[in-house]
Amino acid sequence: MKVLEGFEFRRGNTFIHKLDPRVKLLYSVYIFALAMIYSHSLTLAVLFISTLPLFYVAKSLGKLAKSLKGSIILIAFIFIVNYLTLGFERALAMSIRFLLIISCFSIFFLTTYPEDFAEALVKLKIPYEFALTFTMAVRFVPSLSREAQIIVDAQRSRGLELEKGNFIKKLRNYIPILIPLIVGAIRRSIKVAEAMESRAFGASPKRTSLRELKLKLRDYLFLILITSFFIFALYLRYCIGIESYVFSIFELT
Repeated sequence: MKVLEGFEFRRGNTFIHKLDPRVKLLYSVYIFALAMIYSHSLTLAVLFISTLPLFYVAKSLGKLAKSLKGSIILIAFIFIVNYLTLGFERALAMSIRFLLIISCFSIFFLTTYPEDFAEALVKLKIPYEFALTFTMAVRFVPSLSREAQIIVDAQRSRGLELEKGNFIKKLRNYIPILIPLIVGAIRRSIKVAEAMESRAFGASPKRTSLRELKLKLRDYLFLILITSFFIFALYLRYCIGIESYVFSIFELT
């Protein structure tokens, strides 16, 4: 459950928090694209390290560390599967790529208020109903994670052993966890639906926002910085062939 802590919004007054959500979303897309384009473990590690200063400025390094710690089992699984099929280098590269993807989207969700995210999606011409649905889903995922952990602790205090038995037995052990979790999620969704209906959601075809998103000087500067970084990374990859040099150096060693 700790892996979701890196995607739960935390209020702050840092430079990253103040950035326009559209700019931060573009940064996440840039890094995700580079994670797919680059394939060597060294270059992917450099990209991952390049994301850490943003977490430091946003005062969220601790949250990222907890999220990565919670995903150790999944990272180990990715490494083992790729090691058995593709070898050590590819396994290491895939593991670092997974870390990079987590970090690039974690910085966005940690520093972006859900309502601002919805407004950014609306500005990108996405219907408000879809934007609201998506942001509500993202917002409630950490809540479901905390509720699931509470249920697990409660069931363990009653003598439930989740790790006991074979694979089928372990799946059955999780039934007392899933049933109350699903019931709680349904109850929460009903409450949200009633609250939206009581506020006449959808009655007006044209909505207005209390706070309009506008790009400021800091947003333009950050946009120029990340776009220049993205173009430079593409230049190194396709014009210079940086990964070919990296692969040849590692082959010689």
